[in-house]
Amino acid sequence: MIATIQLKSKKIKIDLSNPLDISIPIRHGEKNVNAWYIGPPKIEPEQFDGDIVSVSEGASVNFNTITFNPHSHGTHTETVGHIIAEKHSINKALKQFFFLTEVITVAPEKSNEDFVISAKQLRFAIGNKLREAIVIRTIPNQKDKKTMQYSNTNWPYLTQDAIEYLVKKGVKHLLIDQPSVDREKDGGELRSHHTFWNTKGDIRKDATITEFIYVSNKIDDGCYMLNLQIAPFENDATPSKPILYKVLD
Repeated sequence: MIATIQLKSKKIKIDLSNPLDISIPIRHGEKNVNAWYIGPPKIEPEQFDGDIVSVSEGASVNFNTITFNPHSHGTHTETVGHIIAEKHSINKALKQFFFLTEVITVAPEKSNEDFVISAKQLRFAIGNKLREAIVIRTIPNQKDKKTMQYSNTNWPYLTQDAIEYLVKKGVKHLLIDQPSVDREKDGGELRSHHTFWNTKGDIRKDATITEFIYVSNKIDDGCYMLNLQIAPFENDATPSKPILYKVLD
C-alpha cells in the first residue's frame, strides 16, 4: 500500500503496509515501565457481589478496569496543560496527526553529575533539515527501556538551549525515549517544558511533547512520516501510539 503525500511543492511516498511502532504499551504489574515514584498500573477484572467478571472465572465477558497514570506508565503525549493552571486538553489541542519527521540518535554528554542533550548535538544531527517533528533516540539503547524503573535514576534530559534550537527550527512535536525532557529533580523549574511551549509569551498550544517512546535499533536515522495516534482523553496528557513510515526514495 504505497501512499503519495503532497507536502507543499514536494511529493513523498510511504508504504502504509510497513508501520514502525515506537510506543511502549501499558501492561499490568511491575514489569511495566515506570517513573515519578508511584506504583505500577493495574489491569484487573471488576467484581460484583464477590463475582469476578472474567471468562476464566465463569463470566460471559471479560470486564477489566485499568488504573494508570499517563505520565508514569508508558508512551504518552502531552500539551501545555501539563505545566500551567489553565486547562488544555490534548484531545482538543492535537487536530493533525501526520507530520514530516526526522529520527535522530544522540549520545547524551556528561555535564557535572548529569547527562544532557545539547543544542550543539541537535544542530549536528538535524543540520539544515526542516521537520515538523523530531524523534530522539538516546544511546545506549537496550530493550530494558521498555521495563525500566526510572524513579531516582537522574535520566538524560535536554538543555534549555537545545529546546530553544528546536523551537527556532519550527519543531512542534518532540518525541524522546526518556520519562521527561527535563531533569528528574530540578526544583519544579521544568525549563525545557516551559521553553518548548513558550509559556512566558505566545503559548504554543498546538505543540506537543511525547515521552517514553522506544525506537528499535532496527529503525535507521532519517526522514519519516509520523502518525501520532492518541487515545481521546480530555486531559493534559494521554497514552499514545506514535507510528513511523519510512519516506521512500
